[in-house]
Amino acid sequence: ECGSELPYVQVEYETYGTLSPEKDNAILVLHALSGDAHAAGHDADCEKTGRIWRKGKAGWWDDFIGPGKPIDTSQYFVICSNVLGSCYGTTGPTSINPLTNQPYRLTFPLVTVSDWVRLQERLITHLGIERLLATIGGSLGGQQSLEWSLAFPDRLKGAIILAAAPSLS
Repeated sequence: ECGSELPYVQVEYETYGTLSPEKDNAILVLHALSGDAHAAGHDADCEKTGRIWRKGKAGWWDDFIGPGKPIDTSQYFVICSNVLGSCYGTTGPTSINPLTNQPYRLTFPLVTVSDWVRLQERLITHLGIERLLATIGGSLGGQQSLEWSLAFPDRLKGAIILAAAPSLS
């Protein structure tokens, strides 16, 4: 939204469950400011990937995502990605700018909820999903869910918005 462009973007995301042949059971879970793509279960590769803060800890929404839980992964295909500018694997200020071979640091552009949602929409397209069953998120994740419903109403069936107000971006 600020007018800057990034030449290359990497998105870290996790999925849970199985995408149906019709690709009509996908739910995008959107995290709040301090969350990351690891929404459920235990990360067996956390040490190998350098995510040591996850060791011995379940994902931030583990009580809600999984077989027999409210977001039942035996029924739904769940996707959770890190937001643009994240320090958890998606391109951000500590990422290497391919034009300079140096970290972006303070040259990383200012990003908005709209920027995050546009990147998530590209991820969903990359995964071959035409229309999400729903987006769901609380707090800043709720703002993203609301933005999804405004920016891409034809790309989702429903939006579940928890404890959030519209962003002013």
